[in-house]
Order: sequence, then C-alpha cells, then structure tokens
Amino acid sequence: MEIILASSSPRRITLLQKLGLNFRVFPPTYEVEVKSNDPVELAELKALEKARCVARLFDRGLVIAADTVVFVDNEVLEKPKNVDEIKEFLRKLSGREHFVVTGIAIIDASSMKEVVSSELTKVRFRELSDEEIELYARTIEPLDKAGGYAIQGLAALFIDRIEGDFWNVVGLPLALLYRLLKEHFGYNILTELRTMCSLI
Repeated sequence: MEIILASSSPRRITLLQKLGLNFRVFPPTYEVEVKSNDPVELAELKALEKARCVARLFDRGLVIAADTVVFVDNEVLEKPKNVDEIKEFLRKLSGREHFVVTGIAIIDASSMKEVVSSELTKVRFRELSDEEIELYARTIEPLDKAGGYAIQGLAALFIDRIEGDFWNVVGLPLALLYRLLKEHFGYNILTELRTMCSLI
C-alpha cells in the first residue's frame, strides 16, 4: 500500500527515508487553522486536518500527517517569526522543563478510515546565558522550528535531560507511527522492509 506523507518538513521526510520506506511527499494545499486551549488536542487536530486535506485528493494510499506543539506552563510556543521572538522563547525555556507533543493522523484514502494519536515528551533546558541566547538566535536553525529550537541541531548543547521519545521532539515519533500503522491498518514497516530487501 502506498504511503503518502502530508508534509514538506525536511525532518519528517528524512526520518521516513531512514526507515527505508518508499513514500510520496504531498503537503497540504492550504494552511491548516484549528483552535484549542489544550496543546495535546491542538496537535492532534492540526495533524488530522492536514491528513484530511491531502486524503481527499487520493483514491487510495495511507496518508500520514503530523504536527508538533511546544508548550511551557500551557503556553504554546509556535514557530518564531523573527530573531527577537527566538530570544523570547529561549528565555522562557532556559533552566526550565517544557513539553513537546506531536500529533499523528493516518487516513486510508480508499475507505477514509481515520486514526489520530499523540506522543508527549518532557524536555529540560539548562540555564542559558545571554550570550548563548544571542548567538543561537542569530543562526538560521530556529526559524522554522516549533518552540524556536532544534534538538537534533545546535540546541542539543542546551539540553539537560529529556523524558520520553527523542524522535518526538525532532517532529515524528517513529515508535508511535509504527504501532498505529500496524494495529489499525495492517501495515507492518518491518515486513515492508523485508519485502524491499528481497527485491535487491
């Protein structure tokens, strides 16, 4: 069964490629707008709307969408708009724990069966100096990242500890994706890999 990734995120594309899957990239054709005061619900609703936007364009295939939300004290930190906002986010995260939730939605385009779930990870930053905040904010890395940082990049220097799925913080909890595909759609990533290997 064809896999369709409803995202243009380089990080999500790379993670699926590392699994060895064949898939098509087809981002949503419009900006998804949903509202919720609950960050977990917000991530799930955004992922579901992304998946629905793409699934209605196909007759078959499994459409996968994801959305990552970073929050501290229940305040959602979106993708920063500029350098000043990156600094503001980093000051809020400095020396504190925050949460990263990624909602995953999968839709079978042939039956329009929907499944949505999410993964939650706790992340703690060490205390950051003004110089560290200034230097990191002026790199290009944080601009397209929820929360204004990339744990797989230079922001790894700021991490004190994490509790939960590392890949969730990157933007795609792979273990959760594996379980959802296998349990709800009968798609086993490991079986697909074995099939592909046998063709080499």
